[in-house]
Amino acid sequence: MAKRTAADVLVDSLIEWGVDTVFGLPGDGINGIMEALRQQQDEIRFIHVRHEESAAFMACAYAKYTGRLGVCLATSGPGGIHLLNGLYDAKLDGQPSLRLPETPSTT
Repeated sequence: MAKRTAADVLVDSLIEWGVDTVFGLPGDGINGIMEALRQQQDEIRFIHVRHEESAAFMACAYAKYTGRLGVCLATSGPGGIHLLNGLYDAKLDGQPSLRLPETPSTT
């Protein structure tokens, strides 16, 4: 049996919640989550953006137009801070949104 990581559990939970799309920008701090998303790409898709702020606004727009949970992903530090404008927009409009946390490496 393959070793399961926290990122695998996170992605499985997203799928159970009905999430089918994650918007984000890969980075070293989230390699585990990126691999878990790659392994589950038949059930959940990852939309690669050029800037973290775009990911948050896309997740907000996705929530507004579909009524589903909008999910954005970025690495720690400045990447996480760049998500704030889009997440605050979702908050002000009462839209469901989630920022995925950085998970520790399991190497």
